[in-house]
Amino acid sequence: MIFSSAIAAFALLPLAFSHPLEKRQNALPGVNSATDESVLQLALYLEHLEQNLYTGGFENFTDAEYTAAGFPPGFRANVGVIADHETTHASTIATILSNAGYTPVPPCTYTFPYTDPTSFVNLANMITTVGIGAYLGGGSLLTDDPTLLTAASSILTVESRHDSYLRAGIGASPFPTSFDTALSAVFAYNLAQMFIVSCPQQLPITVLPKLTLESPAPPPNLQPPTPAGTELRFTFDPSSFFVDVDPNAQLYIGLLNMITNVTFVEATSCGEGCVTAPVPEGAMGVGFAVLSTFNGGLNGNQLSEFGTLAGPAEVVLS
Repeated sequence: MIFSSAIAAFALLPLAFSHPLEKRQNALPGVNSATDESVLQLALYLEHLEQNLYTGGFENFTDAEYTAAGFPPGFRANVGVIADHETTHASTIATILSNAGYTPVPPCTYTFPYTDPTSFVNLANMITTVGIGAYLGGGSLLTDDPTLLTAASSILTVESRHDSYLRAGIGASPFPTSFDTALSAVFAYNLAQMFIVSCPQQLPITVLPKLTLESPAPPPNLQPPTPAGTELRFTFDPSSFFVDVDPNAQLYIGLLNMITNVTFVEATSCGEGCVTAPVPEGAMGVGFAVLSTFNGGLNGNQLSEFGTLAGPAEVVLS
């Protein structure tokens, strides 16, 4: 009986395969609100950045150079695969926007401060972490169409795999934290600006005054983790603040890290346009620091809307 049922099922296979492939319809989700469009335009902006970054990491170095730097066989080829993934992500998001009648944001001209395979991979870890944070932060805004949220989430998980592979390649933990850090659109967009030379079209997102982490440099291979209490040194231009600040006012560094609320620590002046602050207890992985006059009570979105004097600066701890 079982055998005869199997024969019957097998006999039906030609019917099953006679038409479905040519009748498949475009399964891409729609764009149902201005919020959907703004989230997707930022995602595309960042995908263009990553596509250019990874293409350079593949084209600018040879297999022998990656091997000499200590990376495993096949690493350069996989950087090329990641570049292809980013190209697919960008083209898919652009198609979703175009299908809905929106003009996709075009690529910019970029500059990346890497000089060898190791500095490329360290930079790629930082930039990919920003992309992961942007997808996490933007996902909560995609409430109009569950299929659009699913599409964005499917890109997010692949981005996380990319980052884990990069981190393992330099001898770091591929999963340094229990949670990743979500970023607002303002913070993600500002973190991308340091790599932008020019753009035919920028997004309508506020560009904040710059905060630069001067020291310490991330530990080699991101091991061991930077311990709590380590002094971080930041520089900024007080004349660029959007509000007047008393030169004697107490300033704070707010650190976004994992899913906790922002951790605020007192900043100590090290001269005009310079402060130091300790790494907070429990901080690990990658954090994002901002300079503020607030010492608590704000979450990441509120900090990006009205609580930031300068920043964010990416802080790689482990």
